[in-house]
Amino acid sequence: MAQQAIVAGGCFWCVEAVFRQLAGVRNVESGYIGGAVENPTYKQVCGGATGHAEAIRITFDPAVLSYGALLDVFFATHDPTQLNRQGNDVGTQYRSAIFPLDAVQSAEAETAKLRAQKDWPAPIVTSIEPIAPWYPAEDYHQDYWVGEGQRNPYCLAVIPPKLAKLKKGFADRLKG
Repeated sequence: MAQQAIVAGGCFWCVEAVFRQLAGVRNVESGYIGGAVENPTYKQVCGGATGHAEAIRITFDPAVLSYGALLDVFFATHDPTQLNRQGNDVGTQYRSAIFPLDAVQSAEAETAKLRAQKDWPAPIVTSIEPIAPWYPAEDYHQDYWVGEGQRNPYCLAVIPPKLAKLKKGFADRLKG
């Protein structure tokens, strides 16, 4: 039985590219969560006034990849110590956040955050937020790295280092 996880760690193009590489991940959908506007657009979310985070919704097989292991990858492949930013992307829409879908995921998120702290010299500021309505991003954002992203200078600067961290730290969890 597949499960889902929702995380935000900066630009959703960059986070999506990482999680598509993991064994056990069946689908990754970019979208928006945690804001006050119904059916927001990319332009609205990028403006920073809606309160939404750019996020990804991961559908995964827990027999292959546990929720805790998924969160370990999340904490290792973005900087969870930066408040409301990732690199040059600044604003609450780029916050580091986990949106647990139930009490079990919430407890696991707290545990994963504590576990990850040993790997970071500064305090982790990742928020664990209540579940909120999920809004899929526009079609052109889905699977962006495989399509347009490999021609986008921003993606070429940000995504390969994330993928290198993934391969270095989680080689045993990558798709074959």
